[in-house]
Amino acid sequence: MAGMKKAPLVLAMSLAASIVAGCGGKTEEVKQPAAGGTAEPKPNAAAADYGDTGGIKLPIVSTPTTLTWMLVSDNPNLGDSMVVKEIEKRTGIKLDIQAYSAQTFKDKLKVVVASGKLPDIFHGQTQAEINKMGGQGALTPINSYLNQLPNFKKLYVDTAENNWIMKSWSDEKNNMYSWPIYGLNRDVNHGFLYRKDIFDKINIKEWTNTDEFYAALKQLKAAYPQSYPYASKTKENIFRDWAYGWGIGGSGSPAYYDEKAKTWKLAFTSPEYKNMIDFMKKLYDEGLMDPEFITDTDASWTAKMTTNNKSFVTFDWIGRLDAFANQVKSQIPEYNLRYGNPVGPTGNIRSLPKISNFGIVVPNGKNKEIALKLLDYLTSPSGSSLVTMGIEGQTFNLANGKPVYPELKDVANVDIKALESKYGMWLEGMYLRPDKRSVYYNFTEKEQEAQDKIVKAKKFEAADPELKFTDEETKTLAELRVALDKAANEFSTKYVMKKEFGEAQWNEWLQTAEKLGAKKFIDAYNAAQKRYDETK
Repeated sequence: MAGMKKAPLVLAMSLAASIVAGCGGKTEEVKQPAAGGTAEPKPNAAAADYGDTGGIKLPIVSTPTTLTWMLVSDNPNLGDSMVVKEIEKRTGIKLDIQAYSAQTFKDKLKVVVASGKLPDIFHGQTQAEINKMGGQGALTPINSYLNQLPNFKKLYVDTAENNWIMKSWSDEKNNMYSWPIYGLNRDVNHGFLYRKDIFDKINIKEWTNTDEFYAALKQLKAAYPQSYPYASKTKENIFRDWAYGWGIGGSGSPAYYDEKAKTWKLAFTSPEYKNMIDFMKKLYDEGLMDPEFITDTDASWTAKMTTNNKSFVTFDWIGRLDAFANQVKSQIPEYNLRYGNPVGPTGNIRSLPKISNFGIVVPNGKNKEIALKLLDYLTSPSGSSLVTMGIEGQTFNLANGKPVYPELKDVANVDIKALESKYGMWLEGMYLRPDKRSVYYNFTEKEQEAQDKIVKAKKFEAADPELKFTDEETKTLAELRVALDKAANEFSTKYVMKKEFGEAQWNEWLQTAEKLGAKKFIDAYNAAQKRYDETK
């Protein structure tokens, strides 16, 4: 996914928030008149059977209409899938799905865009690319059709907490081309993980602050002298993963918004960043951090985290809590990996966005209004339930508020991939407002503990504003970001690993960053922020 991966849905991207949707069990085929136009269809009795459509009338077309839709999927039989057939039954729209694997989609999309022969709906471009195409007249501005799109209007125009997207995602003429995804992300997806069984064995309590985190690693090192208590496999991303705990993380990394000062700053040159890498250096020097933290592979890191004497604390996806335990249950039945408290002065983790942008767009073709209305239906509770849960009474039954799939009773793990394969559900680019009852939001006991720990204590860093940049600013940021990222990662790695690195080298780095355009980079953010504030 945006991307959103099929396992750890970021999710982009990849992954966000909640809408509880309902879908009636009874369905009735919508009778279509003979060919002869796409006039506004008359309301029919069957529409009520599909649940809450949010005001969009079904069927959408009065004449059978085919739309082409390019998206990501490994399912070769989407044309015969439950979702595609049900969409046609409810809306009158037959979908010609052009599906490509996640590995080939981007390359294929470039070819399709270059050809000018665009499908009726597609996704996958950056916001800058989308706004450029829209400005050239190739895409349909959603804002021109708001009166025909009740679900979009209610969610993204009339709702005060969400209407920022109309100014942040639109182009310089305030035309909006990208259709958002609401409520995709879970509250907690990543964080510090620790071996609770080992902690219990040597009588270590879970840390509640940075000093206690350090003390716990020291105790682990004393009990297992040959170990490196903290292991990492995210390479240079460790500096971004940890940054939220020091209050300098953000989706615009290396830029972050200082809420108190109400200004954008560069994380790499902030005092907080120095404090963070000083702490890492302390761990490294004392043998508390794996010396291979910047180069370790998934396989090597896994081996260290699934033994009883190598490493005991890491930072990763919450799905690992059960995956590792299942992997070693025959050799280490007591293995108990748990989600730990955040590390750093703020005591917070990243806030995942409630609204995701996969770049879903409708080209400026003959079917544009029909395509927009289809997206609006799929944004309704009814459409949401269809594409992320199925049809109650047909594909699933509810048990304790959660869907159970009788046809998948022999499938060991009914996840979104299984639903995609069987029913054509959860197609990347098609889900626009996931139903919170869906299997994607089913948590194991350990994963639920992670959600509860952070949500109940409200341990989230404030989300940074999403800004709209001019073409010139976008070009400047793209050029400077690469050089700043590369230089900062190289410096930070040396700072942590080399004993001789200290104040002098930090001061040299500040000068280097300035030469690489640090001020110009942040000035672009603050200029965009000023325009953003003026439009409130």
